[in-house]
Amino acid sequence: DGIRDSSVTGVQTCALPISEAASRAYSARAHPSMKALLLQHARALIATLGRFARAPLASGLNVGVVGIALALPLAFYTLLLNVQGVARDATPAPQVSVFLALDAQTAEAKDIESRLKKHPGIARYRFVPRNAALEELKVKSGLADVLSSLPGNPLPDAFVVDARESSTPALEKLRDEFKAWPKVEHVQLDSAWARRMDAALNLGRLAVWVIACLLGFALVAVTFNTIRLLIVTQRAHIEVAKLIGATDAYVRRPFLYYGALLGLLGGVCACLIVAGGLWLINGRLAEMAGLYGTTLRLNYLAAADLLSLCALSAGLGWLGARLSADRHLAEFDPKNK
Repeated sequence: DGIRDSSVTGVQTCALPISEAASRAYSARAHPSMKALLLQHARALIATLGRFARAPLASGLNVGVVGIALALPLAFYTLLLNVQGVARDATPAPQVSVFLALDAQTAEAKDIESRLKKHPGIARYRFVPRNAALEELKVKSGLADVLSSLPGNPLPDAFVVDARESSTPALEKLRDEFKAWPKVEHVQLDSAWARRMDAALNLGRLAVWVIACLLGFALVAVTFNTIRLLIVTQRAHIEVAKLIGATDAYVRRPFLYYGALLGLLGGVCACLIVAGGLWLINGRLAEMAGLYGTTLRLNYLAAADLLSLCALSAGLGWLGARLSADRHLAEFDPKNK
């Protein structure tokens, strides 16, 4: 006369006499209390852990499928962060070149310099006299004879400015401000590389989000189907439990725990997969970097990011279990038969 769950978490009334299960179901419904609710959740969690322990191979395969699905976007995101860091370290800071008018006098150049010195958005600046610029051009271009034959110096005085903030919007704001100053003929913004890098990184982020959304849907689908199979195998037990008074929430609870735990373990599995892959790659990178006398290493994600991934995967597992339980538990109601 007992209801025993032999293969899945099934219903929380497993291994309990029918009369005791009915008494608890009606008592919980008539006299709800926090202690009773916590006890029911504890029983559901223990039953779910028992299901994983009784079928380690099947549970391990389910966790592996979820882990692999989550590892792909996690690996892409980790690689994207590393590429972003390397690109910013390897690329020089963008500069703003301020060219004065050819007829600008020394006093006017001093006025521009005074403005640059007081500007809060400028880290440093360098004044390039027109004569020094011409001499540098002669050396670097190899056209010294041609430049010497010119009737005059065609180059203006200029300031090379390093901004405190290297983002493209901040640089464009400085450019527009400098253009309005008197005796400023042209302002050149060295941000083409920044735009290209931002465009490439934005494309990478979009790709990561698309892959993450698709594989997140796959996680929900896998959990949905897994819970459906569990409900099918426990159909008779569920019908008996509902006949003796078990509520839908009481029957559904162990399936929700199963889905959440499946997602959580899948997230942990994904973290381990990516960590192992980075460990292998870093070993080869260290060997290659040693040949060039440098160091190169891929960094792993912060602990907060990993915890967020595990929480998200557990939530997706719970969502898949909830959708499946609501859908399939509603298909049969013994009281209506």
